[in-house]
Amino acid sequence: MLRLQNVPNVGDVIAKRLISYCGSAQEVFENKQRHLLKIDGIGSYTLKHLFDTAHLADAEREYQYILENQIDYCYFEDPNYPKHLKHCIDSPILLFKKGNMDLEGRKIISVVGTGNITSYGTAFCEEFIADLAPLNPIIVSGFAYGVDICIQREAINQGLQTIGCLAHGLNQIYPKVHAKYQNEVLNNGGFFTEFWSTSNPERENFLKRNRIIAGMSEATIVVESAEKGGSLVTADIANSYNRDVFALPGRSTDKYSVGCNNLIKQQKAHMLTSAADLIYLLNWELEEKTSQSVQKQLFVDLDETEQKIYGYLQREGKQLLDSIAIDCQLPIFKTSATLLNMEMKGVIRPLPGKLFEAV
Repeated sequence: MLRLQNVPNVGDVIAKRLISYCGSAQEVFENKQRHLLKIDGIGSYTLKHLFDTAHLADAEREYQYILENQIDYCYFEDPNYPKHLKHCIDSPILLFKKGNMDLEGRKIISVVGTGNITSYGTAFCEEFIADLAPLNPIIVSGFAYGVDICIQREAINQGLQTIGCLAHGLNQIYPKVHAKYQNEVLNNGGFFTEFWSTSNPERENFLKRNRIIAGMSEATIVVESAEKGGSLVTADIANSYNRDVFALPGRSTDKYSVGCNNLIKQQKAHMLTSAADLIYLLNWELEEKTSQSVQKQLFVDLDETEQKIYGYLQREGKQLLDSIAIDCQLPIFKTSATLLNMEMKGVIRPLPGKLFEAV
């Protein structure tokens, strides 16, 4: 498997085709070349590298490193391979991991964003993780500057598992300044990478790493982003995997909210103002006492008319403006103004077709 992973021009998609055709990675190298040429995507150039014995020597050296350093690993067909990632066509055929993680039956989300996190983004991360803590999700990120390390440290503070997806081998940490957080992550989750100990944090590795972040999770959340950035690439990948994407909105004048606002505007992401938005759209459920606590706090912030409309939408589900006004016995103009206020408070959301629903 290591030898196959190391062959130039054989990405994960082609590697899986080879394994499917031959039966295993070992049998790929035992097959006749004329048979392999029948596989879509395999040409003479690829075959030349496929049977180059230098790749076998490299694989043997890496395997020795894995044994000496007690690196755990999982093959894409193994039961312990991350289940969400397994469904991605270009997922790594081999993942290396280190730490103390338990993914079985767990809720998993990815949180990414700018390396230049602002006080607005930091405050959101703190509140968001604190509100999600009762659900005990696993938080995945890239262990990078800014949003990544902020969200992973908050996860640890709340006693949650967190996983860092790396763009290099497990023999190093990048950025080096984050080495001080390494043991905390290892004790409260761990690290995944597809890269060998000979791999350094090159630019193209970060782009490949992003698909693991997006693929491992039920949903990807972008906290802050400039108009361009790696977190937007991760959001695009998550969309290509048909995963939910969320983005934290910000002021139009804020540099590190432009990317998030564009995701929302282009309907590439749901607007995320609180943990409640994520819980609702992913159909997660809090424990009953937590739900009651949230609802009690919610109604403290609503006036009598708002409570009436909110209660109606909870009972009846999605409703048109006219239906809300008629059933709640309110004038249209007052209903419209009240709905706008409630939307600003984050307790309802507008939907296509002039519908409204409770959050």
